Amino acid sequence: MDQQTQIELEAAAFRRLLEHLQDNTDVQNIDLMNLAGFCRNCLSKWYLAAAEDKGIEMDYDQAREYVYGMPYSEWKDKYQK
Repeated sequence: MDQQTQIELEAAAFRRLLEHLQDNTDVQNIDLMNLAGFCRNCLSKWYLAAAEDKGIEMDYDQAREYVYGMPYSEWKDKYQK
């Protein structure tokens, strides 16, 4: 497999993971941390770090909005137990 195809597949898998997490709001971050060792906030931090590595201006709130699919404060009010 060539590198571009691998990148495209990885990106598609990441987008599907985000979609799955956005669709399954009953899964709390603490549950993810306990079971998998990462959560939505970790994904946000990794996304932000990747943007910074590419010289793309982004802040943590923007990264979290991308991962959560809405502003974090809104997600928290709607879904955090």
